[in-house]
Amino acid sequence: MIKILVDSACDLEQAEADALGVTLLPITIRIGNEELYDGVDITHREFFERLPSCEELPSTSQINEFRWEEAYAKLTADGSEVLAITLSSRLSGTYTCALNAAEKFGGKVRAVDSLNASLGERILLDYAIRLVKEGKSLDEAVKLLDEKKHKIQLLALLDTLKYLKKGGRISSVVAFTGELLSIKPVIAIIDGEVKLVGKAIGSKKGNNLLMQLVDKCGGIDFDMPYTLAYSGLSDENLQKYLKDSEKLWVGKTSHIPSMMIGSTIGTHIGPGAIGVAFFAK
Repeated sequence: MIKILVDSACDLEQAEADALGVTLLPITIRIGNEELYDGVDITHREFFERLPSCEELPSTSQINEFRWEEAYAKLTADGSEVLAITLSSRLSGTYTCALNAAEKFGGKVRAVDSLNASLGERILLDYAIRLVKEGKSLDEAVKLLDEKKHKIQLLALLDTLKYLKKGGRISSVVAFTGELLSIKPVIAIIDGEVKLVGKAIGSKKGNNLLMQLVDKCGGIDFDMPYTLAYSGLSDENLQKYLKDSEKLWVGKTSHIPSMMIGSTIGTHIGPGAIGVAFFAK
C-alpha cells in the first residue's frame, strides 16, 4: 500500500486532506507572537480575516527533517510505502529536509520536489492520487510525477502590490505607482521560482492577459488535473475571470474546480488574486 504525504503549501486544509485520504504535514506560520499550523490550527478563511490587521507580514518556516522523519515512521509502521510531495526546492528548504529524512527508510519512502507551490503543487498531488488509485508502484508513480511536473503551468493575476511591498519584494515607489495606475501584475512559477511575466492596467485587461498567457503556454490538457484559485474572503474576481475567459472552458469541460489560496503564498500576494494551474498540452 502507498500512502501519500504532502506539505500544506499545496493549500489543502485538514478536513479536505482527510476526505482525500492524504496525510497533511502543515507548515508553521507565525502571526505576531503566535505560531500556528497552516490549514490545521488556522483555516485559509481565518488567515485572510486576520491578514489586513497584521502590522508585520506573517512569516512561514520550513518543515524540518525531524517532522518529516516522524511522519514517515508513523505511516510506514504497518509496512506501507510513502510518497511525499513538497513545495518547490527553489522556494524553501522543505524538500531537502523531506529527502534527507526519506533516506533513512530504505527505499520505502520517496520524496518528490513539485517545483511548484499552491495550486500548482495541488494539481501534482491530484495526479499522484490518480496514479496510486490506478495501482502504480512507488517507482512508477515517482517517475511519472517527475516527468509530468515540468508540464505544469501556474499563472496568477494579483489585485494589489501592497503585500509584495510589505514583504520587501518591491519598493514603496513601485507599489505606490502601481496602485495609482491600477497595475495588475501577472506572476508564474517557472523552473520552480516565482517570476513576473506581465502586467496590465485594470482587472479587465489583466484577465485578458491571463487568458492570452494560458494560450501561449500551449493550452490546457483537460485529461489531467487542473484548477482555478482565489485569495481572500471573496471569489468575486475569480467569477469575473471565468466570465471573461469562458472560451477556454466552454465545450471542453463540464466542471471547473476552484480552491482558496492559503497562507504560505497568500501572505505575499494578499487578497483579490486569482490563479490558474494546469498541465500544458
